[in-house]
This record gives sequence, structure tokens and C-alpha cells, in this order.
Amino acid sequence: MPDTAPSPTLILGIGNVLWADEGFGPRCLEALAQAYAFPAGVRLLDGGTQGLYLLPFLEEAAQLLIFDAVDYGLAPGTLKIVRDGDVPAFMGAKKMSLHQTGFQDVLATARFRDAVPARMTLIGCQPAELDDYGGGLTAIAAAQIGPALDAGIAELARWGIRATPGRTETDDLPDPSIRRDAYESGRPAAEAACRKGDARFLPGRAG
Repeated sequence: MPDTAPSPTLILGIGNVLWADEGFGPRCLEALAQAYAFPAGVRLLDGGTQGLYLLPFLEEAAQLLIFDAVDYGLAPGTLKIVRDGDVPAFMGAKKMSLHQTGFQDVLATARFRDAVPARMTLIGCQPAELDDYGGGLTAIAAAQIGPALDAGIAELARWGIRATPGRTETDDLPDPSIRRDAYESGRPAAEAACRKGDARFLPGRAG
């Protein structure tokens, strides 16, 4: 008989893949789906920057595992794991973007509705680069996908959920056109595409 999860579990990758290391969470989720299969009751979801649209998914979950880029004030590429009541504090401590403001609101609303998952774990990576519109992950952040997945699989095992080598087929992942390989290989070279903003139009960047 196949394994079944002891309770509904949501694995969530949040962040904006358009801004370099801000896409760490969705890229972790993508890699997880490509490498592992999960028992019934486990849902993988690319949360992107959806904010309160994620509330119904949290309300259905008893356990929540989050992958995200988080400004911990540490060295770039550092992984840090926080759990349960500490998760909202770290999501709101140093907001890097609107997606973290939005997700903190989701957690606050879920708490108000008495619908916060009983278990929550955040696996966060300190970003190296955020100010690169259209950029992929930096090498520093990309190198932490594997360790982040290992930490996530270990956390799931603590919850009684066994992942097996394989693949998860789901419509809840990023569109194929913006998955990591297609997105990063399709980006124009630096000589052909603006990386940091056009000096002709942005104050303080004129040569």
C-alpha cells in the first residue's frame, strides 16, 4: 500500500523569479518536484507573490513547509531554518519585497481565523543579489538549493512524511516557460539587456 501523510501538508515556494535570488523559493519547489514523489495528502504549490490568495491553501493544511529567500542579515547563501511561532517574525523582520509583506498578512489572517497550520517550518536562504530584473539565481543562491531540499526532506521525515525518489506531476508549479532552465537560458546577454536600470532615466545613474 502507498504511504499516506498523517495530515494535510502544504509545501510552498514563495518569491518572485523575475528578481534574481528572490526566486529561490519557487526554484526550490521546482527542483523538489523534479526529484521526489510524495504520499497522498502532500501538496506542492508555487506561491509566487500571491499574498492573500494563498489563505485557502493554508487553511486546508495542518503542516506547512516554506522555501523562500529571507534577509536574515547573514552572509549571502546562508541557510537558516525557523519553526512554528518564529516563522511570522522572520517573514516580517526585514521585508525584501511585497511578497513577504503579503505572506505575513496571510499568516496573520490565518491566525485571526484560528486556521494556522499546527506545524510550520521556514527554510530560508540569505540572498546575494536582488537588484537584477530578469536575472536568474546567483551561483551562491543556486548552490543552496540542494542543501535546502535536504533540509526540507529531513523536516518532512520528522513529521512522518517519507519522500521517495521520483517526480511530482502537478499543475501548481510555475509555467514551463518560466521554469529555471528555460528562463535562464533564454535571457539575453548583459550587452543586449539592461541589468540595473537605464542610466538615461533613473536618477543618480547617469554616467
